[in-house]
Formats: sequence, C-alpha cells, structure tokens
Amino acid sequence: MDSGVKRPGVTSSEVARRAGVSQSAVSRTFTPGASISPKTRAKVLAAAKELGYRPNAIARSLITNRSRIIAVVMAYLENLFYPDVLEELGRLLAAQNYRLLLFTGLKDRDSDPVFDQLMQYRVDGIILASTSLSSELSEECAAAGIPVVLFNRTTERDAVSSVTTRNREGGRRVAEFLLAGGHRRFGYIAGIENSSTNRDRFGGYAEALAEAGHTDIVVETGNYSRAEAEAAARAMLARPDRPDALFVANDHMAVAVMDVARYEFGLAIPQDLSIVGYDDVGPARWTAYGITSMSQPMKRMVEATVDILMKQIASGEIEAEHRILSGELVVRTSARLPASGIVEIDGRRIYKPGKS
Repeated sequence: MDSGVKRPGVTSSEVARRAGVSQSAVSRTFTPGASISPKTRAKVLAAAKELGYRPNAIARSLITNRSRIIAVVMAYLENLFYPDVLEELGRLLAAQNYRLLLFTGLKDRDSDPVFDQLMQYRVDGIILASTSLSSELSEECAAAGIPVVLFNRTTERDAVSSVTTRNREGGRRVAEFLLAGGHRRFGYIAGIENSSTNRDRFGGYAEALAEAGHTDIVVETGNYSRAEAEAAARAMLARPDRPDALFVANDHMAVAVMDVARYEFGLAIPQDLSIVGYDDVGPARWTAYGITSMSQPMKRMVEATVDILMKQIASGEIEAEHRILSGELVVRTSARLPASGIVEIDGRRIYKPGKS
C-alpha cells in the first residue's frame, strides 16, 4: 500500500554503482558531445533505465553556469506568423540542446514587466518577438553577458541584436504593384504605429506612391488586432471617396478587412477593392482569401536568430549584430493584376517589376 511518502530521486552515484562505472562517466553520458565509449554509454543508459534516473538540469546548471534555456517573449499569438516562428525556434534550439521558455508580453509596450520573471530562470539568452526592452534593461542584460535578439523588429542599441526583413523595400514593392494595377485611391491600415516594422512598411509605401504623384493616403490603425482592423476597415470603406486599393500591415488584419469589405459592404475583391497584406501566413494561401502578400522568410529569420544567439553564448561577447533579409511579393487573387511583372518561381506567382 502506498504510504504517501515520495521516494527521493535517483542520484548519478547510484547509477554509477549499478553500471559499475565512475560518476564522471554517468555525467559524460548525459552531456551532448562529451567523449565516452559506446560500451560504457550503453551500460550507463541501461542502469539509468532500470533505476528510473533522469539527469537534473537545474543541478547541472549550477555546476556549468548554463541553464540551456532561451527565454522567448512574444507579445501576442493571435497572428499565425508567430506560432509558426515558435515551432521553428523550438526545433532549432532543441538541435543545439537548448530549450525554449515562453513568456507573453504586451504588444504595445516594452517587455520590461516580464524581465524580472524571466531572469529568475537563469536564462542563457533572450529572444524578443514583436516587442522590445528598454535601454536600461538592454544594458543590464549586456552587463550580465546575456545576449538579446529582437525578432521582426529593428533597433539602434549597441547591446541588442536584431533580425528583420527589408520592410521599407516591402512597402515600396506593394505600392509599385498597386500602381501597376491601375489604382488611383490608396489606403493603409497600420499595425502598431510606433513599431519599427509598421513605420518602415508605411514609409516605403508612402514614398513610392508620392514619387508617382499620390500623396493623399487614407490611414486607419488596426494595431495588429482583428477587432481593431475591422473597425478601421469600416471607417475607411464608409468614406464617399473610399480607396480602391488597400495595403494592410499584416495578413492577420487583412483577413479581417476582407471579411468586412465583402460581407458588410458587399464589395467584390478585387473588382471593387484590391487588398495586399504582409507576412504570407497560412490564411493568405487559403482559397477563400487568396491574399496577395509580401512574404517574410520565416525559416531564414529563425535560423539567423539562433545563429546569433549561439555565437554570442559560446564566445561570451555581446556585440550587436543586425541581419536584414529580403522577402517577395506573392501574387494571389485579392488584388488586381498588373499587365506585366508577374513571374512563376517554384510554383508561386511573384511580382518583379520590369519582368514580362
């Protein structure tokens, strides 16, 4: 009968005695990359299985001064771009024998409120997705030797690295595509207005339109929220001079905007209204939406983020590195097509100005 008394955990010393090896051999068996003979490793694993032994990661971190934990702070998971990012991060970090610990922040604020919480876990690195740290806490991380990488954000701080895409060029490409499609009235539904990604996307869009003589852009703010994007679409589409072309700062909001346009205003897409999004997430590829979207090379962005972290953890040197990757404008059915510039690459239609 169960006495209710919990049995103490099996120790590495007990495993060593059962296997007839040294305690250091047990340690090497459970340390990735450590040198140990196949015969000894097999004996240790057999003894560990018999005794129900599991290595204590917390105890090991006290010895090695490495927790092998990477903290990931995400402001929101409603946008399907970020669950995909999270899955890829987990896969690549696991390949490096690191584990991901997720914290949720606030999408319109720095991650400072969760900083004390995540530092309690002795994390070896921090990834901030769609959020950032204040200058003071960025410097504190650098002083502690903890690398920080901003994902899908840019920064000029010396202590913080970043991985992003060429958002300004992406905004320009969207404008060029809509201009080539013969549109005359343009709108923009913004994300979080003070975020670097939103500023750059709108900056490139507005710049290219201005060069073509279009300076009157109708702007509403959706704050990367479905509900707020719906409200922004209602305000914009109720105007007597409503735009005939809309650039929406991400696909998550573009889905909401398309639903409002179709089902509340009875507009045909793209005959009455062209819509272009950003990110190229799953719903953009769904037949019901078919959103023309500026892609972000998610896998390459994650690879770059993990690469920066691993290099800085290994070297112990925190020196800001900024990687900027390029995306492509993937053409589907949500926007009027230009007469030229669309090419097929790997089964996708891509807009490349100047191509026929």
